[in-house]
Amino acid sequence: MTPTGSLEPALLELDELQDRAVRAFASAGSPDDVEAARVEYLGQKQGRLKSAQERLKTLPNEAKKAYGQRFNGVKQALEAALDAARSRVERRAVADDAIDVTLPGTAPRLGHRHPLAQTADELIDIFGRFGFAVARGPEVEDVRHNFDALNIPPVHPARDPLDNFYLSEGTMLRSQTSTIQIRVMESQPPPVRVIAIGRVYRPDTVDATHSFMFHQVEGLMVDEGVTMGDLKTVLRLFARSYLGEDVQIRFRPSFFPFTEPSVEVDMLWHGGRRWVEMGGAGMVDPNVFKAVGYDPERVTGFAFGLGIERLCMRRHGIDDIRLLYQNDVRFLDQF
Repeated sequence: MTPTGSLEPALLELDELQDRAVRAFASAGSPDDVEAARVEYLGQKQGRLKSAQERLKTLPNEAKKAYGQRFNGVKQALEAALDAARSRVERRAVADDAIDVTLPGTAPRLGHRHPLAQTADELIDIFGRFGFAVARGPEVEDVRHNFDALNIPPVHPARDPLDNFYLSEGTMLRSQTSTIQIRVMESQPPPVRVIAIGRVYRPDTVDATHSFMFHQVEGLMVDEGVTMGDLKTVLRLFARSYLGEDVQIRFRPSFFPFTEPSVEVDMLWHGGRRWVEMGGAGMVDPNVFKAVGYDPERVTGFAFGLGIERLCMRRHGIDDIRLLYQNDVRFLDQF
């Protein structure tokens, strides 16, 4: 300690304090280092500058002015060194976080459409080339569109509560996309050429070939003079476009309330020996035309329905429908 009342040693201590503090701030390499230097030299309680300020009390009155002036200069120098150190480490932190545009980029992992979505898109494209527009409708339907307008009587087994998802106030989850065909015919006069596509719901037990929710595509063509020959031609062209040129189709007699006559559509391809049932079809029943305000004496039409899951599984050799809904990336990456 310098003797009380000695000015020169006190001024030298101020110069040394300034020199050490400026070097400490200049060498601080991080925000923590800057904060440590600030506490040591500019701290309000035990900082070295605070101690130097207390020294003023020990000096004689004639020395206080000179010491005070030097002290103020040192304080300003230390505060300037602190500001400079803070700015430097902040710029360095920003630079460390900045993107180096000269480095090669990291390519994001790109996904792709689900195989069912791919199948639906392909069906839309194929039937679009045949002149069929796409129609969609609500998945929550009323009983009229789902049954009544499709000539399905109240006593028909298809209406059984165990075979449908009934909701409140006469509504239900649609059990078939034929409801969309009714809505299309209600909204426009003939001719009509559309495919109806979307999800349908039935309370089936889930196994390798069944699901409580699946997808359908249904076709409808209404005009004067439409025949079963037109239906078979459209389905043959579709089968060859989707499954290959060697595909054969056949019709087997069947029954559906909304078509008369009705057929099951079977397909055989790639030299196989087993016919595979792909869906149902037939000529639109006159009662359906009456329900939508069409004149069954003037127009005829055909309708067909195919399961999108079934088409997708046949195309790709998938043997379990549950694989399509498990979201296993290892499976989906194959498509």
